Amino acid sequence: MSVITKEPKKKSVQLPAQGMMENVMQQFNKAADYVGLHPNIRKILEITNNELVVKFPVKMDNGEVEVFTGYRVQHNNALGPYKGGLRYHPTVDIDAARALAMWMTWKTSLAGLPYGGGKGGIQLDPSKYSASELERITRRFTFALADNIGPEHDIPAPDVNTNSQTMAWIADTYMSTRSPAERTANQHVVTGKPDGSGGLEGRDRATGYGVYLSIKFWIAQQGETLENKTFIVQGFGNVGYWASHFLEAEGAKLVAVQDASGSIYHKEGISVAALSAYVNNGGTVASYQQAHSIANDAFFGTECDICIPAALGNQITETNAGTIKAKLVAEGANGPISVAGEQILLDKGIVVIPDILCNSGGVIGSYFEWLQNRNGELWLLDEVMAKLYKKLSEAYTKVANYAALEGIDLRTAAYCIAIKRIEKAYILRGIFP
Repeated sequence: MSVITKEPKKKSVQLPAQGMMENVMQQFNKAADYVGLHPNIRKILEITNNELVVKFPVKMDNGEVEVFTGYRVQHNNALGPYKGGLRYHPTVDIDAARALAMWMTWKTSLAGLPYGGGKGGIQLDPSKYSASELERITRRFTFALADNIGPEHDIPAPDVNTNSQTMAWIADTYMSTRSPAERTANQHVVTGKPDGSGGLEGRDRATGYGVYLSIKFWIAQQGETLENKTFIVQGFGNVGYWASHFLEAEGAKLVAVQDASGSIYHKEGISVAALSAYVNNGGTVASYQQAHSIANDAFFGTECDICIPAALGNQITETNAGTIKAKLVAEGANGPISVAGEQILLDKGIVVIPDILCNSGGVIGSYFEWLQNRNGELWLLDEVMAKLYKKLSEAYTKVANYAALEGIDLRTAAYCIAIKRIEKAYILRGIFP
């Protein structure tokens, strides 16, 4: 991997607090202006292609009926089928789905995948429902989406509070609505399925692995290694755990963790395996006894080398960005830093590895699963991890070199590369009619 090193240009800008949609549009417009994006193509990329809002009733375990609201936003498919996750969370709404769908368009383009961007989910707190209720909710949502998803049209995947089991329910429900001859040919309607049901070995760790590799590549650029580097993680779910697992394996030390239950800190390090086992056995991050509690608003100010926000959007804003002491912030989540918050970090000389690069291991792994299903193949874990490394290394090198040559930050560089690939597709194909 050959990466050019050059200091980025810095420019101080005061920006107001804003939501995820405003953030993604400001990021897009900054890059579009930088590359001189054609005005007609800008008009297309500023809007979503399709927005679906469905309301559907589901019978609960107690016999009562609840009505749920689900969303699926399809931003752009110039490069291929819409691709993106489904999340189950109280914050899910049409605005969030729009922003997340647009991020997926840039992410798949940057990774060089034959996909566009989509996103969605259901507005609910899954902790308040039983497993059987979540299954009925998921199956009813899938039925409501109907032909708006499909293996060559729109391919959902897991996201916040959804997992391989959720994807298995979606795939089974979708295939049950197809003719017998079509059923086996539609297995790749979703990715992130269980290993024994068309899933890809290693898909569970792909996103966290990408976060770890992005950090490792940047550290290597500085002529250093991960040995004895300290890091903090917000969100200890799939992404946070696997990123921590790989970092710890190379000698880095986890010193603080925050999730919905609270925040903990231990200067000498927190065992990733021990914390994971504790949480998986019914414990919470906040009640873990091998570290001490700290105030939630003190978490991002923890002394460390690397900060990994791997929870939800808009966690680092102008109100707390100034407290961050890390040299590097690696976005494990989608949109965890507001535009104003990022400008504060950049002004302080803190490097940000943007979400569309840093956490792209997940969608790359999804692409591999999709290919495996389409071709009737079965890839082994070593093969999958080698393919992930190659793709992620190529993407990081491309962004780092562009940023260095242009003297710009990594996010703007990543957006420029992603947008130019889509612009090229429109220029070559033209616009119908």
